[in-house]
Order: sequence, then structure tokens, then C-alpha cells
Amino acid sequence: MDLTADFFTLFQLPRVFRIDTAELDARYLALQGEVHPDRFVGAGDAERRRSMQWATRANEACQTLKKPLERAKYLLTLAGHELAAENNAAMSPAFLMEQMEWREGVMEARVGGDQHELEHLRRRLGADMRARYQTLAQRLDDQKDYPAAAESVRQLMFLEKLRAEIDDALAFLDEAEG
Repeated sequence: MDLTADFFTLFQLPRVFRIDTAELDARYLALQGEVHPDRFVGAGDAERRRSMQWATRANEACQTLKKPLERAKYLLTLAGHELAAENNAAMSPAFLMEQMEWREGVMEARVGGDQHELEHLRRRLGADMRARYQTLAQRLDDQKDYPAAAESVRQLMFLEKLRAEIDDALAFLDEAEG
């Protein structure tokens, strides 16, 4: 085993966005069974240290590949494509305007204490995100269009933050009621 192997190679998975997460889980458990530090309690310092490195690497790899957005970012990195996430200029003005409208809706619903509207916004956002993740999968796996995939990732990063804002607003209203 090679500690420098990419995360897909580590789990012997194809380097694609559409992975079988059940297979990832099974391969993660198998690898952890081989390298977990508990198996090396009586070993020498070097072996225990190496085991800890492997266990840490396996954990990091599994967490990255399990989360679709992180998996997409990792695939872009492996393809040598810059995400340019810090550059809002890389976002379309129409998308940025849409984000402003979403956030205004969330703020109005939160301030108005409208839990029903927040749940409605969350459902709409979920449907939008599912469609965008399907587009991302096509761009990464089918088209190998990394610039377009990077745009999808940047947009999904915004949408994930928006979903967290909605969840925070819902939690706030739940606490206010309780």
C-alpha cells in the first residue's frame, strides 16, 4: 500500500464522481480492519506510527469521497483544474442575482417567523441542488468538462451555504417556539 496514492486508488475505486457509496463504505471498513492502530498495540514504534498514518489517511479519504461536493473538488484537483472559489467574478451574474433573491426570501421568512415558508424554500433548494449535482456528474464523468464542472462546484458551494442558513433559521424558530 502506498500512502501517497490518491483516495480513489486507496479504495480501489474508479476515479469518477458517481461512486457506489456502499462499496466505498465496505472498502473503508476492510482497510481500517487492516491498518487500525488497535491491531498494532504490541508492535514497534515505527509500525504503530505507520498504522496511525494509514488510519488517518483512510479516514480523510473516506470523508472526502463520501461527500459529493468534496469528492467533486478532489476530482478537479486530480485533473489539475483550479476551482477559483474565492473569485466571485467567476460566477455568472444571473446566478449571483438568484442567490440574492434566495437569501432575501430566507431572511424575510426568518424575521417573519414563517417556518412553513422556510421549509418550502428548503424543499425547492433541495430539488435545485439535486439537479445541479446531476449536471455536475455529467460534466465530470461523461463530458470531462472541468471548467464547467468547476462552475457547478462553485455554485453548489453557495447553495450548500444557503441550505445551512435555512437550517439555522429553522432551528432558530424551533428554539423560539420551545
